[in-house]
Amino acid sequence: MKAQIKAARDLLGITQAQLCDAANVPLITLRRVEGKSDHTGLVSDGTVERIRNALEDMGVQFLNEGDESQGPGVALKPDRVAKSN
Repeated sequence: MKAQIKAARDLLGITQAQLCDAANVPLITLRRVEGKSDHTGLVSDGTVERIRNALEDMGVQFLNEGDESQGPGVALKPDRVAKSN
């Protein structure tokens, strides 16, 4: 989820602070989510969901393997996903 959140923010062209305002989370929390490969214990699942919901409200569509997009965008090929985890 870390890479997807950062990529979504980059696609929207918004800063961490802007996303934090939209998701109503502290900046340090988003930095933990985007900076740690495993933020378990540092950030609750509910907080990550608030961040995701804020991005979706701004027009981002999160995709899982096999999903099809509803418009233009980018996605990693399956062989790259394994390398990035």
